[in-house]
Amino acid sequence: MSHVCSTTLSSSPSPCWRLVKRIGKGILSIFCTLLGLAALTFFIGRLLPIDPVVAIIGDNASQEAYEKMFHQLGLDQPLWKQFLDYVWQLAHLDFGVALTTSHPVAQDIARVFPATLELATVAAIIGVGLGIPAGVLSAMYRNSWFDHLIRALGLLSYSTPHFWLGLMGLLLFYATLGWIGGPGRIDFMYEFDLQPVTGFWLIDSALSGNWGVFKNVFSHIILPASILGLSSLAYISRMTRSFMLEQLSQEYIITARVKGLSWARCVWVHALRNVAVPTLTVVALSWAWLLEGAVLTETVFAWPGFGRYLTNALLAGDMNAVVGCTLLTGAIFVAINLLCDLLYHLFDPRTRQEMK
Repeated sequence: MSHVCSTTLSSSPSPCWRLVKRIGKGILSIFCTLLGLAALTFFIGRLLPIDPVVAIIGDNASQEAYEKMFHQLGLDQPLWKQFLDYVWQLAHLDFGVALTTSHPVAQDIARVFPATLELATVAAIIGVGLGIPAGVLSAMYRNSWFDHLIRALGLLSYSTPHFWLGLMGLLLFYATLGWIGGPGRIDFMYEFDLQPVTGFWLIDSALSGNWGVFKNVFSHIILPASILGLSSLAYISRMTRSFMLEQLSQEYIITARVKGLSWARCVWVHALRNVAVPTLTVVALSWAWLLEGAVLTETVFAWPGFGRYLTNALLAGDMNAVVGCTLLTGAIFVAINLLCDLLYHLFDPRTRQEMK
């Protein structure tokens, strides 16, 4: 019997091997997802009624120039070879040259993405800072006036178009009251006083100690970030409420109450700690959605970020820029999902037990 047990134990994989297998599966999953996304964007680009040669050289070019560019782009090659060349370029982070800017797409994305990242991060801070307490209080005082108010605000934020909220916000707080800055990231008079270091202008202005610039940058970002954060707040509060209601019905909460533990301590210490991992997942996915969902908000506020760049590329039929932005968005979601899986593994003992 002891011999069988020792054989079983010795044949079981070590924790290091299990970790290597998990990482390998994650890398394979990322590779397959990105490859599928690349194939999707490639074939959609070929099906669109947009001639990339005409988009580059214009309608008035000669037939000779057209054929030369047609050959230069590799469009005379078989479709499978075009796709392999396309994947090879993507592997080297070469998305081609944007027709709208005449710069490499990777360079354009590196220039505009920090603005969107800063906007989405401020919106996420607003959504998390207000959404989690609102969700906990809604579950804590279920069916109270506060619970109904939070649920109604969530429904209102889902049903109201963000571009309309942006226009009304600019009309009220900028044009009428003058409380905030207008469209853009900064007023022209402060633009030359800013010394970009990280690309996040709130951080750059704070690091340089130029609080006048910091105040101006904050006055421009607060309204679009609040409008974006409103949808994040609604989603986070609704999911937090759902998680908390499930925990508050568990036996350990009833036992703690019988033993004399206060209701507030049961909710804010014990129940909230047990929903930390799924809530963290919701927060991470919400932040990723904010990065992708800032297109209309950036257009309304003339925010020089990733969403506005993608909108201009779509309107101009610039497929190189569209494909680069699409792949980056997909890579962000894949990375966030992988990060959430790792967080589950680190903070939830039950997932570690399942791997053994």
